[in-house]
Amino acid sequence: MTRKLLLVLLFLMAVKSTAQQDDSNFSLGFNYGFGSEFSNRNYTFTNHFYKVQLYYKIKEAKHFQYQILVQPEINFAEHQLLNFYFVKPETPNYQQKRDEYTRLKDVREYVVNCGFLTRKPVGEVCSFYVLGSIGPMITDTETERISKGFAFADVLAVGFTASCNKFQFDVRPSIRHVSNAGLGSSNAGYNTKNIEFGISYQL
Repeated sequence: MTRKLLLVLLFLMAVKSTAQQDDSNFSLGFNYGFGSEFSNRNYTFTNHFYKVQLYYKIKEAKHFQYQILVQPEINFAEHQLLNFYFVKPETPNYQQKRDEYTRLKDVREYVVNCGFLTRKPVGEVCSFYVLGSIGPMITDTETERISKGFAFADVLAVGFTASCNKFQFDVRPSIRHVSNAGLGSSNAGYNTKNIEFGISYQL
């Protein structure tokens, strides 16, 4: 983890050396986060993830700033079915699928989220914001709740940032929903609560 953060800092410093001296509307950052499912009797889902974030400030009003951002993400998760009755007898090969789905599974998710952010500055250094994002996702593992392949990830988050020169440090609790909009045979999806920590640099 320390090595990855060091590489990100070195990359941001390299960007600084080539960027123009004038302030830019673009910022580049890196976030790390983790989370788990909301308490339920049907399944477990724990995850941690890494995001690269590209922000663009589209408007700055008297009291608020507005930004859009693109967030490529890789998510590492573990999932297990707890309530095997979730797989109903009318499902083809239901007993085999119950046995398969009740085993702990490693899940990888590859996501590109696009979001809109409204920020409220507080003084010269701090700010609060609300963020909503949605984007396409590829999951590499079939479970009882979602088919392997294409899906969507929706995120609603609030956050707090503190700035130092052109660097910005970020704490972001969020709620995440993953489903495939009925494009696959299984579409119950996951709902998770997460928190992430990040750093960004104004280009």
